[in-house]
Amino acid sequence: MPMSSTFTARPELIGTLGACSSTHWLASQTAMSVLERGGNAFDAAVAGGFVLQVVEPHLNGPAGEVPILSWDEKARSIEALRGQGCAPQDATAAAFRRLGLGLVPGIGLLAATVPAAFATWLTLLRDHGSWRLADVLAPAIGYARDGFPVSRRLCEAVLGVRALFLSEWHTSAEVWLEGSKVPAPGTLWRLPALANTYARIVAQAEREGQDRVSEIDAALRVWRDGFVAEEVDAFCRVPVGDSSGQAHAGFLRREDMANWRPAAEKPLMGRFGRYDVAKCGFWSQGPLFLQTLAMLQGAGLDAYAHDSADFVHRLAEATKLALADRLAWYGSAPASDACVQAHLLSTEYARERWKRVNLLQASRALDAGAPLGRSPRLPDLTVGARELRAADARFGIGEPTFQNLPPVAQWSERELFVGDTCHIDVIDRHGNMVAATPSGGWLSSSPAIPALGFALGTRLQMTWLEDGLPGSLTPGVAPCTTLSPSLALRDGEPYMVFGTPGGDQQDQWQLGFFLRHALHGMSMQEAIEAPSFHVRHYAASFWPRPVTLNRLKAESRFPPETLALLRERGHDLEVGEPWSEGRLSACSRTRDSHGRLVLRAAANPRGMQGYAVAR
Repeated sequence: MPMSSTFTARPELIGTLGACSSTHWLASQTAMSVLERGGNAFDAAVAGGFVLQVVEPHLNGPAGEVPILSWDEKARSIEALRGQGCAPQDATAAAFRRLGLGLVPGIGLLAATVPAAFATWLTLLRDHGSWRLADVLAPAIGYARDGFPVSRRLCEAVLGVRALFLSEWHTSAEVWLEGSKVPAPGTLWRLPALANTYARIVAQAEREGQDRVSEIDAALRVWRDGFVAEEVDAFCRVPVGDSSGQAHAGFLRREDMANWRPAAEKPLMGRFGRYDVAKCGFWSQGPLFLQTLAMLQGAGLDAYAHDSADFVHRLAEATKLALADRLAWYGSAPASDACVQAHLLSTEYARERWKRVNLLQASRALDAGAPLGRSPRLPDLTVGARELRAADARFGIGEPTFQNLPPVAQWSERELFVGDTCHIDVIDRHGNMVAATPSGGWLSSSPAIPALGFALGTRLQMTWLEDGLPGSLTPGVAPCTTLSPSLALRDGEPYMVFGTPGGDQQDQWQLGFFLRHALHGMSMQEAIEAPSFHVRHYAASFWPRPVTLNRLKAESRFPPETLALLRERGHDLEVGEPWSEGRLSACSRTRDSHGRLVLRAAANPRGMQGYAVAR
């Protein structure tokens, strides 16, 4: 049922030279500036990605992670770059249990995976880009050295952890506080240590390399086994306070960094009508999108308005089933089963699961499926409450949300924490496409390393300390990340890249956007701005992994009759602010009647920070 054009807060931009969209205006403009100077989409995405590390340091950093999906027009192929670092060799479940822990802490050094973002971005640049390292890093170095405008969200982030910085994490106080004062919105803030780290890597790479590729390889060696790895190793040996309320040293060592590489692999694919959607593998939550989409093939969604109770209810109930499967079957630990995971995406399994949806009543059960007849085994879901009782509330939680924990008695009654991260999409005039979701290593994850100017990531908190689960903590194995970029083909041709921040909500928000665009005929901008929602029906991916069931949060812009019907159907409905759900970015490419490439870009108006650029 095509939708007529409606008013949008932002225009959908159209161009032929390039299209970029991201969660921060400076990253989008940086990417476009690269395209304007002859760089390709890979050069532009990397330059924009490094700018995101500077201007959104509360949401990502060089020691975090970045899954990437890309289309190479010359090779006519899609690639998934597995930019999620693995667990250090000494990080065993037994080692955590000896410390008296039932979960990996959400902040501090114990939760550090091998830093992956820097190496993953450089791998994309080396293998697909055209620019030299110094040129790509120049914008990020300039903003870090000379100053960048502080956003309101960044100010709130620093304010939320100010007491922790002053009392415990003094190296972070030196980076983010002036005396004891938090940066004010709109002021320029400098990160000289980070600028020096980038510049030092570039200088050493230029001394050791003879051409573009050898310079990038030299920079990767400096990161993995040079001064960066040395500083990381030394810092991890000194105990710091974490969310357990105690001080612990970390397990991460130089050898872990030296041995890790991002892997290029074929993405998983799912079909919906004329579209084929590419997602990262079961080391991410990307298959959640594909599972839900497959279930909805038989849901008759085209008969219902995009903001109707029937539409929302069907998406919500299918999502609940996929979320239960995520808990039972996703991950890369030895207990994971590739045959089972492949069957999760089959048409046969999707039909079986859809039969479990009650079209008139919301489910309150955590209903994991039994693919290939295998009975699901769920982790101990009471461990989070026990860990929380023993924790120190001063140390916050695992997501970059910067709010103090409520009293334990309130934990299960209030939804206080909605995580965020970053995203960037780029398409160039040749038709190359990139979708990347960088995160981790945010300023509240662990103390800043003084000589480097950045913090380590804490994605290890997404593992379980129980043995025998697909998501069990395993040395050398990456945790199952929430990060989930998307790339879609239409009629077999590369068409759209998109994604969003949002922790456990990422694929939910993306699915609503995709269906409204692909099924209801909305433009990308209209689909981004349409009233959005998500369900909480899972054990959260972030410490202390609270379990919430049958919670549905919807923006107040939904029609009153929709909200009333959802309540009647038994959803535990929470009505949020009018513009509170989703952080989507998207770019697309089509050809006109003369075969010329036409590029479009759209961005999220919520928060007034994400922007699209096209020309």
